[in-house]
Amino acid sequence: MGFDLYVLNARQSLILLLISLGAALCSSAETNGTSSLLFSNAAISMTALDDRQRLGSGDRVTFRVIEDQDEPRSLTITDSGDLLVPYLGLVRAAGKTSLQLAKEVKALLEKELYYKATVIIALEVVNKTRVTGKVYVTGQVRNKGGFDIPGGETLTVSKAILNAGGFSDFSDKKNVRLIRKTADGTQTFVINIVEIEKGRLEKDMLVQPEDMIVVPARLVNY
Repeated sequence: MGFDLYVLNARQSLILLLISLGAALCSSAETNGTSSLLFSNAAISMTALDDRQRLGSGDRVTFRVIEDQDEPRSLTITDSGDLLVPYLGLVRAAGKTSLQLAKEVKALLEKELYYKATVIIALEVVNKTRVTGKVYVTGQVRNKGGFDIPGGETLTVSKAILNAGGFSDFSDKKNVRLIRKTADGTQTFVINIVEIEKGRLEKDMLVQPEDMIVVPARLVNY
């Protein structure tokens, strides 16, 4: 009887041990799975960073390296256009988008300090007193000339024309040209403002510094 009770207790102990070990393994697997999913999502999140708004002096950004698991830091771009990045020092930020800057910082960190660095940079506060450049409007508008592009403002072709006083009486709204100089040469885009006025806002292109907008005259004035 005593021997049977000993065997029973041993079996119960073994069963409890196996249950505990299984629970621990499941917990570990769940944790690792969650961690993998977290870093996978973090890696994808870099592609969601802004690639349109260009940063400038006085702008404040949120900076974080996901792998550090630290709280995000608030950093301000200096008057000279540099960002003091933790572990790296000053990195040129002015004129770059958040995505461009994040990719550059990622490459520098992985070259010097990290095996993998998922860098998140997001524009927090725009310095609205700065000017990102000028856009030039000419042709059949009421006030030809160069107009400032304020920091943080999304300026489109139609808005730039409004800044130039709007169309003259003889303007051809359907064939407005946006001329842009790039590293590969000069690009010309034809924009139909009439479509934009009818609600096709996706046709209203964003202007970039040094763009030129030309509003031609109608071939037949009536």
